Formats: sequence, C-alpha cells, structure tokens
Amino acid sequence: MKFISWNVNGLRAVVSKNFMEVFNTLEADFFCLQETKLQAGQIDLDLPGYYQYWNYAEKKGYSGTAIFAKEAALAVTYGIDLAHHDQEGRVITLEYPEFYLVNCYTPNSQAKLARLDYRLTWEDDFRSYLQKLNEKKPVILCGDLNVAHQEIDLKNWKTNQKNAGFTPQERQKFSELLEAGFIDSFRHFYPDVTGQYSWWSYRFNARQNNAGWRIDYFVVAEALKEKLVDAKIHTEIFGSDHCPVELVLA
Repeated sequence: MKFISWNVNGLRAVVSKNFMEVFNTLEADFFCLQETKLQAGQIDLDLPGYYQYWNYAEKKGYSGTAIFAKEAALAVTYGIDLAHHDQEGRVITLEYPEFYLVNCYTPNSQAKLARLDYRLTWEDDFRSYLQKLNEKKPVILCGDLNVAHQEIDLKNWKTNQKNAGFTPQERQKFSELLEAGFIDSFRHFYPDVTGQYSWWSYRFNARQNNAGWRIDYFVVAEALKEKLVDAKIHTEIFGSDHCPVELVLA
C-alpha cells in the first residue's frame, strides 16, 4: 500500500498548477492533504476510484485537511473529540480493518511563539488521542507536524532554536510521541541522511539553496514495523512550499 501526504498550502492554487498531474503520477492508495484552505462547495475534484473525506476549518481560507482513499473507510472521525481543538479542521481519522489512518495538520507555534502554550496542550491531547486508538489497532499518522525533530532535520538548526518548529519544547513533544510506541518512518530507513527536507520558506531562495526543514512525516505504530517497506520525500515535486512525503507498507 502506498500512502502520500502533502501540505498543499491552498488546494485551489495547486489544482491550477500541477495537482492532478502529481496525483495521477504518484498513484497512491491513500492521498492525504493538509492546509487545503477552503470550505465545502468551493472545489469539485473529479477523482474516479477514490472516496473523498474533508475536514474544513470554521475560519474561511484557513487550515483544513482531506483524504482521498481507494477503499471506503469502516468509520470516519473529524477532529479529536475536544471542542477547543476541533474548530480548525486539523484532523481526519479513517478506520480500516487492520489500522487507523490519521491525517493531521499540527498547529504552528507562530512568530514570537505566540501560540506555543496552545501548541503544547495540543501535543499532549493529540498524543493521548493516538494512544487510545493504538490500543485498538495500529495507527498510521501522517501530515505536517510542524516540528523538525533533530538537528539533521533542518538546514540552519543553530539559528532556529528559539523559532517555531524547533524549540526544545516542541522537539521534546515529538520525542514523547515516539516513546509512546511510534516510529518516524523516514528515520527508520535513513537514520543519518542529511539534506532531506519537506518544507522551504518562500523567502531567501530557500528551496533553490535547499535551506529547508523536514516537518512532514509518516509516524507509524511499532506494531507495523515489520510491514514497513520504504519512506520517501519527493523533493522533485513543486507546487507548494512543501513537497509530498510517502510511505509504503507491505
């Protein structure tokens, strides 16, 4: 099975560029999007053979997630069943016979860490949500998790230690997630590889200079370790300030 996750930073804009070409080329069984930035009825995607699941933010033009799946889910859940977290369209969970697929767009701590306290509360609540699912059947988590976990996960780590996405607090929360029984699939296969990023600022020719961050992930339950086949970062694909990431399971 092939899974793709992509923060499109505005789906309508990417559809006008290369979305369908990318979608058809990658031929995923599950195609997960973050930051769709639209409301119900604002787009009509013709994706034959795929079931479509959408979670919209209450705020227009903000956040939002979607999953396109070849197989219909047994059940679908939007959000994490906590009202103070579930107004921004950040999480979709699909249940299948052998696993849960959770697509997440993690809140950004923002400039001057204005939202860091909220972010840390989110991390604890979201981890608890994942752990409860994982007690029932293995979890596959994907999405823009808005954190570079290790120094090798971003180009300029020394100058970013007080910036959103690389604070000690955010990195610690990601460590706690892994310690709760999950695997960073890319690092499972490529523990020491450097220069592999999934997001680049639109400023300072960051992508041209590969001054990026690896903040998009597939994180899988330990129970699925033997089923892991490969993980990829599609740095060759443009259209957003993020590129798609991939997971293949046996």
